[in-house]
Amino acid sequence: MKPDYLIVGSGLSALVFGALMAKSGKTVQVLEAHEYPGGFGHTFTMAKHYRFNAQLHYVWDCGEGHTVHRVLKKLGLEQGVTFERYHPDGFDHMRMPGYSLDIPSNPTELIRRLSTLFPQDGDRLRQFVEEVQKTRQGLKYLSPPVNPTQVLKHLGAVFSAIGYLHSTLQDVFDRFNLPQAAQTLLALQWPDFLLPPNQLSFYAWVILFTGYQEGAFYPTQHFEHVIQSLVKVIEEHHGKVLLNLEVTDFIVTDREVCGVKARDRITHETYEFTAETIICNLDPKKAAEMIGLEKFSRSVRQKLNYPYSPSNFMAYCVVQDLDLRNYGFGKWNTFHTGNPDLNQAFEQMYDHHDFSNPSFAITTPTLLTNHQRDCPPDCQIVEFLTVANYEYFKQLQATDAKAYRQKKSEILDSILDVVEKHYVPDFRKHLVFKITGSPTTNERFCWCPQGNSYGSSLTPRNMGLGRLNHQTSLKHFYFCNASSGYPGFAATFWTGALLYQRLSGDPLLG
Repeated sequence: MKPDYLIVGSGLSALVFGALMAKSGKTVQVLEAHEYPGGFGHTFTMAKHYRFNAQLHYVWDCGEGHTVHRVLKKLGLEQGVTFERYHPDGFDHMRMPGYSLDIPSNPTELIRRLSTLFPQDGDRLRQFVEEVQKTRQGLKYLSPPVNPTQVLKHLGAVFSAIGYLHSTLQDVFDRFNLPQAAQTLLALQWPDFLLPPNQLSFYAWVILFTGYQEGAFYPTQHFEHVIQSLVKVIEEHHGKVLLNLEVTDFIVTDREVCGVKARDRITHETYEFTAETIICNLDPKKAAEMIGLEKFSRSVRQKLNYPYSPSNFMAYCVVQDLDLRNYGFGKWNTFHTGNPDLNQAFEQMYDHHDFSNPSFAITTPTLLTNHQRDCPPDCQIVEFLTVANYEYFKQLQATDAKAYRQKKSEILDSILDVVEKHYVPDFRKHLVFKITGSPTTNERFCWCPQGNSYGSSLTPRNMGLGRLNHQTSLKHFYFCNASSGYPGFAATFWTGALLYQRLSGDPLLG
């Protein structure tokens, strides 16, 4: 008997959709090419007792009544899947030469701290922060499912938001004539987007920045527990999550997608899977090319013509007999730049592959929750993240494996030099494990084309009204992916829940 839904890929939006549909009584089958479910949210083990999440670091929209909590409550998971909040007085610690700023949850306190650092620019900084809050409200009213009554009731905020449709973050910084150092401190969490201010959509920055202000969180039992809890809901309601099955082709008849062909990556056998409806969690552009672009409508083909987001470099590290809390780390992330101009810093690293003066993020998962399971009690995990160019690393790996490994080591050494100079003087002496990942690592283990971290690039063009959504123009076939929704933990919860609402009619999101 055909399942109601065949879901191709087990990224977070797909698991959310699948769990909601399974809970509602539908039969669900999920195919995943990896040995772990969860996409970028999956957890892997190294050296037998060190566990790392692939890409997720901190999340938002998890408070009571917010999207993540609504979904978990609908699934009966709100008591078992809980979150620890980052320190509201400073969830992001911004550090650069001559300046430091802890970003608080309270916008008024943020204005006060900025005005203390830049007393001559206090009015402009206040106006900027107030405009950010107003834009965020307008975007909430414009987010699907749109409530026309609320839009009409709040036209001021809506029109204010629409006015920034084509704006980068740099455009808005320039409009308010903010001092360079203030711009850098406000945009220093750029590794969350992997774009500098002069390329990043103002919308994308506003949504994330204010989302974290409302509450930055980390899962109490780590991200693996979130993923496994969603999988468990599917399986407990007679669904299946099948791993190591790589989709090699789609079965299409008369503009209707009926199923897929998949190869077992262990036995190399090929199977066919069919269902009443196919949900595509694969990269939409990749899936469309497998199906044949000519089968899609002209408008969908235009929306599929998106550039991929940049990729990243990750270093997963373990330190022993070292309490990072004694060195300024805790329930927050730290963002560092040696170059006070983030546009230049990005260009230096991404375009010129020069990491001699790096800009990067530091996160310490073992300090965010008391649930100790990812490493031995005398150890702490610390992770570093910055941008990296896929084409450069792909070519390096293909032509000179030794140079590829050396480049990864060079980047980590540059970061550790900064860490020892500014944060933890003897960091290397306590380092007992390290492993690095490049854009080609992302492509190999997370199945993302060109190692992209966020699907389509978060530029104004890709964050506007013409952005791809779930509609494919083919029968019984829907996209459910970061590029057809939005990237990140909370946004993928929203993407999966919104598609569930559209197909089921259950008003989960209002």
